[in-house]
Amino acid sequence: MDDSHTGEHDSHDHGGNEEGRITSPMQSFTMSQVGTGVVVTLVGLAVVFGVPLLLA
Repeated sequence: MDDSHTGEHDSHDHGGNEEGRITSPMQSFTMSQVGTGVVVTLVGLAVVFGVPLLLA
């Protein structure tokens, strides 16, 4: 293994965020965002199931 990269990993800044890592499931969301998700889901289902039924 090459030892030239040993200290390189710890030398860069990791963002300095004191709150810690925030991931999407932990963040709050609005009913508007829920509505958008439902619409996108319905359009996706219509494309996946509706288009093949129309072409058959």
